[in-house]
Amino acid sequence: MRASLALLTLAAPLALASCGDPAPTYIDQAWVRLSPNKDTPSAGYFVAHGGDAGTQLRGVLTDYALKVEMHESMTENGMSSMKPISSVDIPAKGTVAFAPGGRHLMIWGVNDTAISRGKMQMTFLLANGDRLLVDAVIQKPGAGEPAAENKAGEHAGH
Repeated sequence: MRASLALLTLAAPLALASCGDPAPTYIDQAWVRLSPNKDTPSAGYFVAHGGDAGTQLRGVLTDYALKVEMHESMTENGMSSMKPISSVDIPAKGTVAFAPGGRHLMIWGVNDTAISRGKMQMTFLLANGDRLLVDAVIQKPGAGEPAAENKAGEHAGH
């Protein structure tokens, strides 16, 4: 009887873990490529990972820049262009990359404090009401894409 009770006591946390909160959506690999000219926007990149439920990214805010917009690059009839986008679907258990040559953030007026720190905190606004706080690594003009271990952003809850 005691052995059964001990086994039940050990198994209870595992059983409860399977009934826990659903996996959240999170953002990582966030980085910003500074523009060489302060009068033109910098570009931001990241990867959004869908949780157990799909959602939409509705916008990105930061206290370290004047303005942030989501954009998408495209090629039509051999001509490259860019257009603003208001939201992006993040499918359940899927990933959405904002990467050079595709979807990206346009960031105007990155401030000197963020540049000297080498990172800036961004708030990602999701349709489900979550606000994800992520530190984006800042790359100076001409520098390559940061190594994967340096791009990992912290994700915080709702």
